[in-house]
Amino acid sequence: MEPYAHPHSPTKDFVAAIESIKPTTIIGVSTVGGAFTQKVVETMSRLNEHPVILALSNPTEHAECTPEQAYTWSKGKAIYAAGVQFPPVHFNGQTFLPGQANNFYIFPAIGLAIYATQAKRVSDEMFIEAAAAVADQVPVEMLKQGLIYLLQSNILEIEIKTAVRVAKLVFDNGLARIDRPTDIEAFIRQHIYKPEYKKLI
Repeated sequence: MEPYAHPHSPTKDFVAAIESIKPTTIIGVSTVGGAFTQKVVETMSRLNEHPVILALSNPTEHAECTPEQAYTWSKGKAIYAAGVQFPPVHFNGQTFLPGQANNFYIFPAIGLAIYATQAKRVSDEMFIEAAAAVADQVPVEMLKQGLIYLLQSNILEIEIKTAVRVAKLVFDNGLARIDRPTDIEAFIRQHIYKPEYKKLI
């Protein structure tokens, strides 16, 4: 977190802190529903062309703001994701798709890549590569609707593609305990757990 830290005197006024620090993103993990007030979102929108509002607390009533509030108060400028799934929001003739920011996009893929490659250790670079792999899979048309995470309906394929990218990194960095396969995607797919049970009778 040190690279992102700002020297700043203590304050209990969130809006004043935003005015002073001028962040591009605010991340809510407070479990205080409504912590991102209209003034907070409006201030972020004045300071940023597309403020990133991540209201990640759950369940729904603990979200720092709803997607409808974020889009309305920002006049459609906000890039929003929540810790829970919200339905699409219609604002000013446009349909926005609020995403769900969740670690299930990253951790299963990293675990699969580490398991398959028998990696010697886990590096920060693996998490950065996994995040980039998830982001790269979001199509332009979805980005235009405000979606920064893919829809969960195809989560297995998202995980596989992400695991492939992480596995390539493991091999490139000499961290694998096995030889590099010719086809890394096929190799990853061979290591996916399939819940198939033998008949007892």
